[in-house]
This record gives sequence, structure tokens and C-alpha cells, in this order.
Amino acid sequence: MNITVNRTSTPKEKPWGKTLGFGNYFTDHMFVMDYTEGKGWHDARIVPFENLSLSPAAMVFHYAQEMFEGMKAYKTADGEALLFRPQKNIERMNRTNERLCIPQIDPDDALEAIKAIVDADRDWIPDGEGTSLYIRPFIIATDPHLGVRPAKNYIFCIILSPVGAYYPEGINPVKIYVEDEYVRAVKGGIGFAKAGGNYAASLRAQKKAYDLGYTQVLWLDGVEREYIDEVGTMNVFFVIDGELITPALEGSILPGVTRDSVINLAKSFGIKVTERKLSINEVYAAAKAGKLDEAFGSGTAAVISPMGELNRDGDIIIINDGKIGPLSQKLYDTLTDIQWGRAEDKFGWTVKV
Repeated sequence: MNITVNRTSTPKEKPWGKTLGFGNYFTDHMFVMDYTEGKGWHDARIVPFENLSLSPAAMVFHYAQEMFEGMKAYKTADGEALLFRPQKNIERMNRTNERLCIPQIDPDDALEAIKAIVDADRDWIPDGEGTSLYIRPFIIATDPHLGVRPAKNYIFCIILSPVGAYYPEGINPVKIYVEDEYVRAVKGGIGFAKAGGNYAASLRAQKKAYDLGYTQVLWLDGVEREYIDEVGTMNVFFVIDGELITPALEGSILPGVTRDSVINLAKSFGIKVTERKLSINEVYAAAKAGKLDEAFGSGTAAVISPMGELNRDGDIIIINDGKIGPLSQKLYDTLTDIQWGRAEDKFGWTVKV
């Protein structure tokens, strides 16, 4: 793939010394590539970060044909830039594309594009504790057309953002509200896809949780409203009587890259890991029997986020005295050590830019 590069003549001031937060700042450049039916993907380019110009009739605005991904680049102690399992994100990107009738992107081209834009703005990778460069690839349908059908023209774009912790609590346990009124996804829908519509559907419940003082929502299945799916931005794990249990991938939850990494790491620690249907009633029963040792979420943004409290319609359980558990801490330390190049990567997960 031939990528043309047009570097900015007016580089921005970097936000070093400020609280980065998450998704607040953007680098000097972005990657852009176009798709035209009959021609395929073409005109790969790195250009200055700028607004996109789209018709008000662009199909993405009216029919939500779009997808996105999320991954990170990390700066090692010797100044190298590392990606974490980017091939898994690219695999998921194309699964989402298939579900939403968006043209596939050659995995080698996608990885080349990610490496190229990170390399162009590698001086934007922060080096503070817990910081990284968030990578947001996305595809949008651009046909100026009103009428429900797959588009014939698309833009593939990658933007970058230096970030800190996703949650204000950082690695400290978060409070989670169990949602049993609204539904995020059902089997046969797009719950497994990384699509904006999934997140739009979650906003009403998320606002309700915020208003009650909770950081995130724990979603239950859309049929029986009993079986655990995921937290709004994370897959979830529960340590019950020494066993690590996570909901099975059955089409309604996102197949997280960090989720897969946690499963592999926990097994390497000698911990029994089970993927199965897990009811909220079982979790509450385990807590009340003193067998719920830990609970945590996993995701690219937060890595590992311990849960300190669950609230189901006023029935509140406190997990591990509201403190981070030993397995959550070990997983977080091991994952971040691999991501930042501080520990041996026995799994071959990191990719150097």
C-alpha cells in the first residue's frame, strides 16, 4: 500500500503537564483512505488533523452505517513504540464490517496504516505512569443518499489521542449499577460488533446510573433480564470460590482483546477459567455466601477496572471490602508490564512500530 504523507506546517502544542483524561486531545495528523464501489480502497494518505467535509445527506448520519475500533500505543523506557495485539483488533474490525455490510480491509494494509500514523506522531506518545496513545480507527458511509441500503462509498480514518486513565478512579474499584429496565443487545443483533449504535442505545441507562452516583452500567441479557452480558465499556469477570468466570461469547457481547488476554494470563497463572452463562442471581448468592472474592472489568481503555460495589434496584453488595483484589492487581500489573515493554512478552502480543 502506497501511503502519501502531507505533514502539518502548524504543529500543535502538546498537552504535557496537563491532566490528559481520556479523548480530550488529538495529535497533529490522521490517516485517511477512501472506498469507491468498483475501485476498492484507494488514496491512502496521512494528512494534518482536520475536520471532515460531508454532505448533510451522507448515509452515516441517517442510517448509522459505521464502525470503530480502539487500541493503544505505548512508549517503552528506551523510547520504542509498542502496539498491543493489533491483529486481534483488525480481525474484530473486519467482523464488524461484515455484519454492517462495510467493505473488508486487507489486514496487512490495516496494520501498515496503524503503524504509519503512529510513527508519524510518535512524539505524541506520553510517557507518564498509566498514560498511552489511544488509536481510534473508524469507517463511515459517505454516500449522499436517503434510502436504506449499504453505501457505495466510505472513508476509513485513524485518529490518535494521548490519554491517561479512562475512569477517574483509575485502578481503584468503581461502583456499578445493574440495569434491568433497558436492553443493550440481543443475540442476532450487533452486540458483538464495535458499532456506534450499541453505545447510543446505552446512553439512557448510563445517564440513570450517573445520576445515582454510579460509574457504569452492568447489562443483563435482553430476553430473560437475568444473565450478565457486559459493562458499558468493558467485558466482566467474577472470581467465585477461587474460579474465574466470565460470560460466554454468544453474540450479544463484544469479544474483547483484553478479555482474551485476561483469560490467557489467568490460565498461565494456574487459575481455573470458565466461560459460561452467569446469572446476576448467582453473583448475588455468591456474595451473600461469602464466595464472591473479586469482580472486575477488562478493556483497552481501562485495562483492568475492579468493581467495588454492585447495586441492583437498591440491593447493594460490596465486593472485597471495596478494595482491589489480588488477581485484579496481578492481571493489571502483568498486562501493563507487557504493554510498556517492562516484562518479557511470552505470548508474542506486542508489535513494534
